[in-house]
Formats: sequence, structure tokens, C-alpha cells
Amino acid sequence: MNDFQETADRVEIEALRGEFTDAAMMRDRARLAALFTTDGVLSMPNIPVRFTGREEIRLGGERLQAQWDFFVQNTHPGVIRIDGDTATGRAYIEEIARVLDGRSGLNFAIYHDTYRRTPEGWRFAERVYEVRYLDTTPLKGAAPGEGAAEEWAAAEGVAGTGRAGGEVVGVEGVGVGSAGEGVTGFDAPASPDRLARTVEALRANGFTVELLDDAEAARARVKELIPAGATVFTGASETLRLSGITRDIEEGGHCEAIRPRVVKMDRATESDRIRRLVATPDVYVASVTAVTETGALVIASATGSQLPASAGGAGRAIWIIGAQKVVPDLPTALRRIEEHALPLESVRAQAVYGQPSAVNRLLILNAEPQPGRGTVLLLREAIGY
Repeated sequence: MNDFQETADRVEIEALRGEFTDAAMMRDRARLAALFTTDGVLSMPNIPVRFTGREEIRLGGERLQAQWDFFVQNTHPGVIRIDGDTATGRAYIEEIARVLDGRSGLNFAIYHDTYRRTPEGWRFAERVYEVRYLDTTPLKGAAPGEGAAEEWAAAEGVAGTGRAGGEVVGVEGVGVGSAGEGVTGFDAPASPDRLARTVEALRANGFTVELLDDAEAARARVKELIPAGATVFTGASETLRLSGITRDIEEGGHCEAIRPRVVKMDRATESDRIRRLVATPDVYVASVTAVTETGALVIASATGSQLPASAGGAGRAIWIIGAQKVVPDLPTALRRIEEHALPLESVRAQAVYGQPSAVNRLLILNAEPQPGRGTVLLLREAIGY
């Protein structure tokens, strides 16, 4: 191998390691999983967990990060040894973290890596995380609050809310060893019989319903359902983010995405225009917090900025719903919000905005009176929370 090729390989592998840290910090587990080969392994013997394959890495990572109150990872470059289309290396890690049950700490660790050259570029064939030092002295710091909350409000087009948070949705489920695991039982996909009952009830209540296998199927279907050139507002939803639907809409060019436009608008002079844009798009795409087997959609929100479009302001609404959000009835839906979705959303809000979320607005759609307006894409897999 010539010197130029080896230098190029080293630069790409170092960029791969940097991308991993960025994806972890940004909680973008789909992007993180894509950094591995299709049969790649992420192993953390000290925890202990071992994930094999991109989908297992994505889902396992989402369950683990659902435990975080906050998490910061710094990666320091280590050795790289290249041997043709494979390579090995080490990266040195410093982390601080606090989890939902109050435990916190500082640790230093090493990633022992194996890399493989693929048609997509260099990818991790294996990452083994070895803890070398752990200090569990309680951390006294916290994320900044007020400024972050106002910044969020501006991005949402909601002035002066004083609260952080959006649609009460976020990363999937409760992870291995989480304080909430097994308490609520709201993270398991519904059985085929329950899904069938839900589909039948939603259709009887006027919704258009499609039962799809997974998020990839929903992603493809959303592209088909949105007319070219339509104005589209995407709700703040981990379901949409994790599936790639938000990125498709806001970066794909097929339609006129409202959210990126609103973020750039002036809050002081254009607040009324912002309000109308987010309330009356041609198409609104989002998720819900729960769907009942009696055929109702339940949506919780901290500010209410996304509710008008769902309630009837949008010309058409599309809701993508993971199978774990199916509940028997409305009382159970409300319990799911308070006991399951809100705590997880508060973790995300605390990390991003510096303060927890809240259920300040609640929308229940018992039926869709306008035929063809509301489409539910109900999935057989769990995604979001």
C-alpha cells in the first residue's frame, strides 16, 4: 500500500470514530448503527451488553440512552494499524453521565476497534468498550436551562412558553437495567390480534388505516402519500426522526417543508405568520402518544403548538404509530402518558433544553369526520415511545 493510500485510510478511520461520538452525543442511533458493517458488533462487557448487526445496535442503543438524564462523551485519538482492507485501533474515552435513578459518575475507557473497508467506506466490524476507571461520586452539575428553553420555543414558533418540550414522544422504551424496566409494560409491541382490533376500530371511526411491517415501510409510504410541492409540517417526534421520515421531508426537496422555514423566521415580527403556517399546512406528519383499541388517537403536548394541525387545521394528517403505543382504552392511554412517555420525554428535554417536559395540552381524536383526511400508518414493530 502506498503512503498516500494509507494516509487517506487513516483520515477516514479517524473521521469514522469522530462520527460515532457525534452520533452518540446527538442521540442519533440510526446514524450510529450505520457506521458498523451489516454484521458488526458493539460489545460492552462491563455493563454487560453485546449487540450484533445494525438493527440490534440501533435498538439496543436507544434502550440504553433512554436511561440517561445527561451524557457527555469525549474521544481522544489512539493508534490505528492498517492491513489492506482491514485495520485495528484504539480510541480513548472520557465520559460523564447521570441516569434516571440518580446514579452518576465519571469514567475513562478504551474502545478496542476492528475496522473493515466496505463499498460504503471504512466501517466498524467490532467495537469493544473496556472501562479502565470509574468514579461514582455524585455529580453536582446540570445542563443550562432558561436560555435553552427559549431557544426551543423560537424553533417551535411558540413565543414565551417558559416550558421546554413538544409532542410527548422520544426514544424507544426502557433499556436493560433501567429503573423503569418492567414497571409500566408500555414498551412492548401489541400482539397481532390487538393490532387487528385497533385497525378495525380506527376504520370504523373514519380513519384511513394501513398496517405496515416496520418503519422502513412507513418511510416509503409517506413519500407516496405526500403530493409533490405540498406544504408539510412535521411534528417533533422521535418516531419520525428515528425512521428517517423527518429528514426525507425536510431535506428531500419533494415538498415544501415548513419547520426549517419557521426556524429562520423572526419571532418578534412574524409570530402571527408562524402560527398560521404550523396550524394549516397542506399535510401534517407526526406520531401520537397512544392509540386505543377502541379507535381513538391520543396526543400529549407541552405547548400545544402542534395540536391545531392534528385537530383539523391541516388539509391532511398522517400519523405513524409504533405497535407499543396500542392500549386497550382511554384511561390506559392517559396512564401511558403519565407513567411511560412523559418520564422518557423529560429525559430528552432535560438533555436538550435544560428542563423537563410537561403535559400541558391533551388532544383526543375519537373519530375523523372528513373521509380521507386522516391516515394512520400502524406498524407491527415498536419505534419511538
